[in-house]
Amino acid sequence: MSMSDSDSSSSSYGADSRSLKQVSRERLLHEMLRSAKTGDSKSTWKVLIMDKLTVKIMSHSCKMADITDEGVSLVEDIYKRRQPLPAMDAIYFIQPTKDNITMFLSDMSGRKPLYRKAFVFFSSPIARELVMEIKKDAQVLPRIGALREMNLEYFTIDTQGFITNNERALEELFGDEENNRKAVACLNVMATRIATVFASLREFPFVRFRAAKSLDATTMTTFHDLISTKLAAGVWDCLMKYKKTIPNFPQTETCELLIIDRTIDQIAPLIHEWTYDAMCHDLLNMEGNKFVHEVPSKTGGPPERKEVLLEDHDPIWVELRHAHIADASERLHEKMTSFISKNKAAQIQHGSRGSGEMSTRDLQKMVQALPQYSEQIDKLSLHVEIAGKINRIIRESGLRELGQLEQDLVFGDAGTKEVIKFLTTNEDTTRENKLRLLMILASIYPEKFEGEKGLNLMKVARLTDDDAIAINNLRMLEGEPDTKKTSMSSFALKFDMHKKKRAARKDRSGEEETWQLSRFYPIIEELIEKVSKNELSKQDYPCLNDPSPSFHGTPLAGPVNHHPPAHSMRSRRTPTWAKPRGSDDDGYSSDPVLRHASSDFKKMGQRIFVFIVGGATRSELRTCHKLTGKLRREVILGSSSIDDPAQYITKLKMLTAQEPSLDDLQI
Repeated sequence: MSMSDSDSSSSSYGADSRSLKQVSRERLLHEMLRSAKTGDSKSTWKVLIMDKLTVKIMSHSCKMADITDEGVSLVEDIYKRRQPLPAMDAIYFIQPTKDNITMFLSDMSGRKPLYRKAFVFFSSPIARELVMEIKKDAQVLPRIGALREMNLEYFTIDTQGFITNNERALEELFGDEENNRKAVACLNVMATRIATVFASLREFPFVRFRAAKSLDATTMTTFHDLISTKLAAGVWDCLMKYKKTIPNFPQTETCELLIIDRTIDQIAPLIHEWTYDAMCHDLLNMEGNKFVHEVPSKTGGPPERKEVLLEDHDPIWVELRHAHIADASERLHEKMTSFISKNKAAQIQHGSRGSGEMSTRDLQKMVQALPQYSEQIDKLSLHVEIAGKINRIIRESGLRELGQLEQDLVFGDAGTKEVIKFLTTNEDTTRENKLRLLMILASIYPEKFEGEKGLNLMKVARLTDDDAIAINNLRMLEGEPDTKKTSMSSFALKFDMHKKKRAARKDRSGEEETWQLSRFYPIIEELIEKVSKNELSKQDYPCLNDPSPSFHGTPLAGPVNHHPPAHSMRSRRTPTWAKPRGSDDDGYSSDPVLRHASSDFKKMGQRIFVFIVGGATRSELRTCHKLTGKLRREVILGSSSIDDPAQYITKLKMLTAQEPSLDDLQI
C-alpha cells in the first residue's frame, strides 16, 4: 500500500501531445482502473464505487464501454445499500471527505467485509488526519491494495475546456457581502480543482490574475474586488504542494495561467452568438449536450424519441460547431449533395428532386434503402434537422434584426434611441430577448437606468419586476464600490469613449470574419493575445511567480524553448474546420475522430490557460479554439461552470435575497 499521487503512468502518459480530455481519460482508465489489476486470474472483474461528484468526473471523460473494458463489471454509489461481494476486489474513486472515509471503513471492516480487497483513489489531496483514521483501523489496513491521490477533480467539457462544477459561484461570490464563509469555501474548492488540472497535465504555470482596482488610498477593497487574487493564491498553494509531492511534476514553469472573473465581460453571456454550437444551446432547450428529437418508427408506428449527444465523437459536430449558422447550413447542404452524387442508390432514392431540399423523413427512407450507409445518413439527417430547426426559430422570432441591433450597440453604431425604436416596433419579441437587449444596453450605458429612466425603459419593453432584478443585479458585477465613481468606471476595457455613442468593443472586422453578425468577440480574445505577446499590463494583471525575461522570447515568435522539451513544446492536431473548403473529405472515413485526434500533430508553443470565475460562455470556448490555431499555442478555458444565456440570467437574479421594486431600479 502506498499513500502518494497516482504515478504509475506519469511518464508514458505525459501530456505533451494529448488534449486535456485525452489525458483525463487515460489517467482514469490506465492509472486508476488498470493499475488495480492483480495477478489472480480468478478475480478479473471488479466493482467500481464512486460518489456523486466522481461519477460526473468519470462520465465527462469515459464511456461505460471503456470502464467495462478495464474489467469493471459493476458501478456502485458509495451511499446506496450494496450487496456483499466478498470474492471481488473493489476500486473506490471518491472525494477525500470525512463522510466518504466513514463509508469506506464501514464497507471494509469487520469479519465480513463487502469486498475482498480495496483499491482507493482520491480525487484531490486528502487531509493527514483522515489518512491516520484509515491507518489506525487494523482490520481494514491489510485489505487495502492501494491508497492514492489521483488529483483529478474537474469535468472536461471539450478537448480544450473544463469546469470545476461550482454552479453557484456567481451567487456565492458576488452576492451578499456578509456571507463570506460560503464565498471562502467556494474559492477553496475551486482552487483545489483547478490545481488538479495541472497535476493531470504535469504542467506548472506562471499564475497571473486580475488585480483589485481601488480608486484611491482611502477606499477599502471589498471581498468582490479580491476574488481573482484570492483564487490565484489558493491555486498557488496547491501547486507548491504538488512540486514537493507529485513525482515528475515540473520544478520550473511550463505554461501560463490567467485568472479573471465574470465582471471582465458582462456582454458575452447575454449577446446572441451565431455559431452552430451556441445557437443549439441557446435556442433548442438542450440539457447539457443532449439533444432530444423524434425519428420515424421503423415499424410504421408513431415517431420514436431519440436522445443524441452533440460531442467530440461526432465528426460533423466537430467540423461545424464553430461555424456561423448560415455557413453550417450551407455546408450541410453541400454534404448531402456530395453524398447523393457519389452514391447511385441514393440518387435513385432521391428520385427526380434534383437539388431540392430533403426532409428528415426522406433521409430516414434513404437509411432504410441504403443500410450500409445508415450511420453516415443518421448523423447527417440529425444535423440537417437541427440546423433547419434553428433557422426556423431565427426566422419566426426575427432574430436577425435583433442580432444586428445587439452588434451595433456593442460596436458603438447604435444607442438608446435605436433600442427604444426596436422595442416599440417589435412588440412580439420574446421577453427573454427584450431583457437580454436591455441588459446589454445597461452594460454599456449604466446611467440610462438611473431612477425614472430605467423605469421607463422597462415599461417600454413590458418587462416584469422579476426581469428588473436581473438588470438591477448587473451592478453587483461592477467590481467597484458604488460611491465616487463615474458612469463608466465600473465596466472594464471600454474603447473609443470619446465617441457620442460608446463602443464596448473596437471593430476587428478586418480579420477573417465574413458574417456581419459575427463581429462580436469576447474580451478574453484580446487578453489571450496580450498574454501570448507578453503585453498584458503587469499592474492590472500581476504574476505570483515573476517570469524571467527569457520565458516569453520575442513577441511574435512565441515563447522561447528554454524548458525541457517534454514540457515546453506542444503537439496539436489540425482541426477539420481548418481544411480547405474544396476538400474531398466528407468527414465520413471509417473512424475520422480517432484519425484526427491521433494524426497531423504539429509542434506548438506552451499552453495558455484562462480561468473565468462565475461562468464561461460558448463564445469564450470558441475563442480558445480559434486562438489555438492563430497563436500556435493551445489555449485551454476553465470556469466554475459553462452557462447559456437563460442560465446566466437566472443566476444573476439569485444574487439578491430580496427583490427590488422597479422604483428602486438603479445601476
